Amino acid sequence: MSAALRFPPGLQVFERGWLSANNILLLDGDEATLIDSGYVSHAPQTLALLRGALGGRRLARLINTHSHSDHIGGNAAVQREFGCTITVPEGMAAAVADWDEAALLLSTAAQTGERFAADATLAAGDVFAAGGLQWQALAAPGHDMDALVYYNAERRILISGDALWRDGFGILFADVLGSGDGVGAARRTLEAIGRLAVDAVIPGHGAPFSDFDDALERAFARLRAFEDDGARMARNAIRACLTFHLLDARSIALDELPRHLAETPLYREANARFLGLAPDALAAWLVGELERAGVAHREHGALVASAGSSLPPAQAGAPRPAGGAA
Repeated sequence: MSAALRFPPGLQVFERGWLSANNILLLDGDEATLIDSGYVSHAPQTLALLRGALGGRRLARLINTHSHSDHIGGNAAVQREFGCTITVPEGMAAAVADWDEAALLLSTAAQTGERFAADATLAAGDVFAAGGLQWQALAAPGHDMDALVYYNAERRILISGDALWRDGFGILFADVLGSGDGVGAARRTLEAIGRLAVDAVIPGHGAPFSDFDDALERAFARLRAFEDDGARMARNAIRACLTFHLLDARSIALDELPRHLAETPLYREANARFLGLAPDALAAWLVGELERAGVAHREHGALVASAGSSLPPAQAGAPRPAGGAA
């Protein structure tokens, strides 16, 4: 289990529940920087959390770790509310500028997002100051091939996005979709992260943690399992993305589910590449999996998100105070 962490003054973590990624607020005098903005449907909660935490400071910048909807979905709303600039990883700049919903995995995974414009980019090796600390941007391909993580060597803090969680990492979309070697990229990313001196990790999802070596060991074990069994990787991706969709939509008609799976590129490609099931068979398997996991249940001809399938509100927006126990 992670030991209690203490962050330096000027750093707050908002540990969010699905559908949003965690937000990190970094304070510098009268200004502040936000890392990641959550999912579009959670934007009102994100704005309320920021209003309370800023305490009259000006939000000057919003910086993203990568391009997925649960990390960029609140960008437009946050910029409208606070007038901040938006900085994105260099590799995702073209997709944002063109609002390429396939490249951003919005249409690919049947997710939504509000269009925004990026004001600046960060590339691997770039350094920026925030929260009284210097942060280096490091390439972290795998889950997102253009992702960055942000590392402070002085306090040995890693803002890892979805490249490393306490119990794994984000879906390897490139392998599931057949667009690249996400497994190989993720391995190289984990190896590079493993060479850093890290005392605290702030992941994209879940609580910050200190058991860095154990987390890396679990991540490598998960990666080996996916290397050995591509179907397992595909099933994981399908379950996770349908759960995400269901938590957003709250329900989907059971007789519509096979069509939804057949028409949504992520499910269609994952199934074709690794499983080879008819849409009805894929839907039946998926319904059974989500029911067994307690994520969803059948109700009046629909698959409905179950109560408690996301973090309760007390956890979903609780900030970890600057300098306080994490």
